[in-house]
Amino acid sequence: MVTAPPILSPEQMDCFNDDGYLVVPDLLTRKEVDAFVDHLAREEAIRTYGLQGHRQDPQYRYLATHPRIAGGAAQLRGGRVRIVQTMLLSKPPQGGRGIALHQDCHYLPNDPNTLMACWLALTDTDPENGGRCVVPGSHLEGLRTVRKNQDAKEHATWETEHVMRGRDGREWNQTLVSFQIADLDPARVVRLTVPRGGGVFFTGLTIHGSFANQS
Repeated sequence: MVTAPPILSPEQMDCFNDDGYLVVPDLLTRKEVDAFVDHLAREEAIRTYGLQGHRQDPQYRYLATHPRIAGGAAQLRGGRVRIVQTMLLSKPPQGGRGIALHQDCHYLPNDPNTLMACWLALTDTDPENGGRCVVPGSHLEGLRTVRKNQDAKEHATWETEHVMRGRDGREWNQTLVSFQIADLDPARVVRLTVPRGGGVFFTGLTIHGSFANQS
């Protein structure tokens, strides 16, 4: 469990509750971003840690438990937070593919629904280089119908089997795919600009993703 002091204003809290996401431009300092990027280059962590870097690597854990990250999440959720997973997404220029627009609750079912995420920008991001996309208000519309991603040019397409575990300890295998919201109106998608060191908090029901890096 992680606890941290509040960092967000009442106005920011209201924006998060209304829109299902919140952009915070200064979660990390330039020095903190530099230290993490340099660490990745030395340790080749991009290919070794999967979704559990915070359990294996002190630099991952430093960011995951950072007072401004864990603190923001705790404030938005109204209590302590538990780190479920960490991931690193690398998207090279001239066609590096993004993640199809989806809801995280399709990958991580939870009851009661308290799932949320904080996406961090390790470089300056914008619509041209495949920055974060969100659908404001989608967190109020429940879990949407999904299909496997059908746009392999813009988004990574994959299928894998994961071990799932219930509260009673029961385990089962479940096939997960690169989910894509089936009936999403493209006009609702907002492409964000987030500076290096900034981040985006969003709920497990907020539709989000990214497109290819065309820079």
